[in-house]
Amino acid sequence: MNLGDLYRQEYGRILASLIRVVRDFDLAEDSLQEAFAAALAQWPAQGPPQNPVAWLITTARHKAIDQLRRRELAERKRDDIAALVAQREDTPVPLDMLRLIFTCCHPALAPEAQVALTLRTICGLSTEEIARAFIVPTPTLAQRLVRAKAKIKGARIPYEVPGDDELAERLDAVLAVIYLVFNEGYAASFGAKLVRADLCAEAIRLGRLLVELLPAEPEPKGLLALMLLHDARRATRTDDDGAIVLLEDQDRSRWDRPKITEGAALVEQTLRGRPPGQYAVQAAVAALHAQAPSASATDWRQIAALYGVLMSIHPSPVVELNRAVAIAMADGLEHGLALLDTIHLPGYHLLPAARADLLRRLGRHTEAADAYRQALALVTNEAERRFLERRLAEVTRPAP
Repeated sequence: MNLGDLYRQEYGRILASLIRVVRDFDLAEDSLQEAFAAALAQWPAQGPPQNPVAWLITTARHKAIDQLRRRELAERKRDDIAALVAQREDTPVPLDMLRLIFTCCHPALAPEAQVALTLRTICGLSTEEIARAFIVPTPTLAQRLVRAKAKIKGARIPYEVPGDDELAERLDAVLAVIYLVFNEGYAASFGAKLVRADLCAEAIRLGRLLVELLPAEPEPKGLLALMLLHDARRATRTDDDGAIVLLEDQDRSRWDRPKITEGAALVEQTLRGRPPGQYAVQAAVAALHAQAPSASATDWRQIAALYGVLMSIHPSPVVELNRAVAIAMADGLEHGLALLDTIHLPGYHLLPAARADLLRRLGRHTEAADAYRQALALVTNEAERRFLERRLAEVTRPAP
C-alpha cells in the first residue's frame, strides 16, 4: 500500500486514537501531519516499516510530545506529556473512531460545521478539497473548522459515545451528516458536474465504518444499503458529455451488480424484526428500482406504498413529492399531478420539474413549458440546468 492510500484509509483511525490521548484536535492533527511528512521524507529511501500504521502512531505521538514541550506553558503541561510518554499503544482502537464520529456530529455544532469536520478529521480531506466540493471559498471553510474545534474545546464537548438514552437522537445526526455527504456527491448542489464520485466513496466508507462499529443498530445498515443501491447506478446517470440520463433510459447492463446484491441483502436484514427506520424504507425503494429488469417492470405500486410508510415515520414535503410521482406512475398521471399541486416546497427546483415532466407526458406542453421555466429559475447545478433546457426546447418546439 502506498503512502497516499494509507493516508486515505487510516488517517481517521489514527487521528481518533491521538485525539483520545491529547484531547486537542489541532495538536493531534498537526502531529499526524508531521508524521506523514516524516514518512514521505524517509520511506522512499529507507523503505516502509513492517507496520506502517504503528510507525505513524508512534511518530505522531512523539511529535505531539515535542510540540507540548515547545509551548510556553510546558510546566503546566507536565501531566499531558507524561501521559503521552507512557503511551505504548500503536494500533488504532475502533471505539476511538466511534467517539470521533459522534464528536464531529455533536448537535451543538452547526450542520455545515459537522459535515466539514467529519470530512476533515475522519476522511482526511484537505480544507481545499472540502471547500471545492461544497463550492465555498477556502478561507470560509477554514473558519468553519476553526470555530467547530473551538466550540468543542470551549463547550467541553465530551469525546465519547453517548449512552443508550442519547444514542438514538445522536445517531440520527451522524447518519444525516453521512447521507448529506453522499447526496452532495450523488447530485451536486452547484457546479458543472452532476456527480462527485469522491464524495460518494467517502460517504460509503463512513457508512461501512458505522456498520462495523455499531453492528446491532439497523439504521446504519439501512443507510449503507441506500447509498450502495444509488451508487450502483452512478456510471449511467450521465452520458459521455456529462448530460443527465434519466433512470428509465439508463443502460441497466452497466449497473454495478455486486453493489446491488450487497445493498439488497442489507435491506433484507434491516426489514427484519423491529419496525424499519427511514433509511431502511428508502433503501427498500432503491432496491425495487435496482432489481427491476426494465423501467416498464418497475413495481411503482409497491414503491408508492413504501413512500406511504416513510410518510408515517419521517414526514416531509420531499417524501410527499416522491410519493406523488410514484402514484402518478402507478395509478395515472392526472392523479399524481393533483397530489403535486398540494405540496408546498418554495425554492426547491425538483417540484416544478416533476410537474413539468408529468404535464409533458400528458401532452400539455404549454403548461409543461411554464413549469420547466419555474424549475430553471431555481436550479443551481449546470448539468441539471442543461437537462431542463433540453426538455423546455422539446415542449416549445413547433409541431411539424
